Amino acid sequence: MPYSAPVVSRLAPTPSGYLHLGNAVNFLLTWLIVRRVYGVLHLRIDDLDRARLRPAYLENIFRTIDWLGIDYDHGPSGPEDFERNFSQLHHLAEYEALLQALRQKPGLLYACRCSRTQIQSQANGGIYSGSCQPQNLDFEAPESAWRAHVGASTIVSFTDLWLGPVALELSRELGDFVVRKKDGLPAYQIGSIVDDVRLGVTLIVRGVDLLPSTAAQRWLAGFTPDTSPFLQTRLVHHSLLPGPDGGKLSKSQQQPLDRGIMHESTSPRPVFEAVARLLNLPLEAGRSLAALRAAFENAAIS
Repeated sequence: MPYSAPVVSRLAPTPSGYLHLGNAVNFLLTWLIVRRVYGVLHLRIDDLDRARLRPAYLENIFRTIDWLGIDYDHGPSGPEDFERNFSQLHHLAEYEALLQALRQKPGLLYACRCSRTQIQSQANGGIYSGSCQPQNLDFEAPESAWRAHVGASTIVSFTDLWLGPVALELSRELGDFVVRKKDGLPAYQIGSIVDDVRLGVTLIVRGVDLLPSTAAQRWLAGFTPDTSPFLQTRLVHHSLLPGPDGGKLSKSQQQPLDRGIMHESTSPRPVFEAVARLLNLPLEAGRSLAALRAAFENAAIS
């Protein structure tokens, strides 16, 4: 993974559940890459989904970072500092400005009044049918979401530093995705683009499950000059760790007694070992954070 320009990256958790092993692996991998190249690391917490936010989930983000033994250069020092100075709610005007700029693009956005039940009944392979698009519904009507109209066979291509050349057909991956929710708040894709541009992020490290989101964000970013810097951001999409049932680890599937990776292990060593395997480093590299960092910094990166 070669780097030439200064690296600015971020940890970008959502306080919608306790952080699991996959989240911790992403944190540690991002930290290792940034520290290897003497870059800058932000902590950027995505809290626009206020319905799922819990104080315990927010506190767990900071406790997990401390537990792993890693650090960051800019961001909140704790939950109170986050709510007071770093919450995405402080940037609603910036998100709204992007939404309004996109709304001015003919045919790009449309209003959708479909309920969750209607969407599920219309969906083909999990993709919304776009039934509201030809109706020209009022954007300002109550209980209306805004969707981006993704044309058929829209292909988003980019080069990933881990995967190599990637091409995704956005209409098949996400279809007409939501950019403004029914509660009037911007959706994840909007917040992520604006925040990354504002922070000057030049490298994003994500799991491969977020490839469709990356494609959606790159596609949207190309519509306005203010978000075009996002198209220059370098990307690393790493493989995922399976859960106990072989499926994807997910905070949304946590059981009532689940408390995340910190409560599943007496030490962060399983995280170190998982990252060592992911990076094809010697097994002994997983015995400690210092050993893992030394092995990674001495490894040849192509």
